[in-house]
Amino acid sequence: MTGWIDGPVVGFDTETTGVDTGSDRVVTAAVVRREGGEQAVSTWLLDPGVEIPEAASAIHGVTTAHARAHGRPAGPALDEVAQILAAALLRDEPVVAFNASFDLTLLDAELRRYALPTLAERIGRPVRVVLDPLVLDRHVDRYRRGKRTLGDLRAHYRVTSDAALHTADVDVAATLDVLRAMTAVYPGLGSTSLDRLHDLQVVAHRRWATSFNAWRASQGLDGPGAELDWPVRPTPTALVAV
Repeated sequence: MTGWIDGPVVGFDTETTGVDTGSDRVVTAAVVRREGGEQAVSTWLLDPGVEIPEAASAIHGVTTAHARAHGRPAGPALDEVAQILAAALLRDEPVVAFNASFDLTLLDAELRRYALPTLAERIGRPVRVVLDPLVLDRHVDRYRRGKRTLGDLRAHYRVTSDAALHTADVDVAATLDVLRAMTAVYPGLGSTSLDRLHDLQVVAHRRWATSFNAWRASQGLDGPGAELDWPVRPTPTALVAV
């Protein structure tokens, strides 16, 4: 197999205090750059500056006490993460993230919280190219029933690993493995240009979100539903105060 999948790819993931991209905080982050058989892993443990809810700690294993004792100040650590991702994007290396609009939007909000330049500001253009196995899977297999968590996709695409998910660096590795497996099942993904794949995902995510929100409305469900924007959602500035 040849194409972009055999070139450099940069995986990114966070573990957080919760699921609100405007008010929750990054607790751990990982960036994994792969090229050929080589891999470079960078990880961060942050003191988010707020209490980590027990429900979040139960998922990723980091307690408030541990983060305060061993975590780095959030601002400088987030700046490092953003510098690495921005450098990759400026080298035209795709950033790969599962449910990318969550992690990239949360990172964007966190950077603004600490008065740091966002990814878009660092690279001088909208954030691209991003590859999201979740969005791609919904596109290539729209009508498959069942959940599509990272664990589900790892099983569906027969990616074997003994490592437990919900640690940022493990999740990044699993995401990159799933993406490679997807290009084997759907060779058209690997032969499509990165720019075209990015644009395809923008459309595919909006189509999915619109359909999902229509289903929610038909069920009488309350709440905001899925955001239409991908890979970075707009976040009201009022939500990112320190």
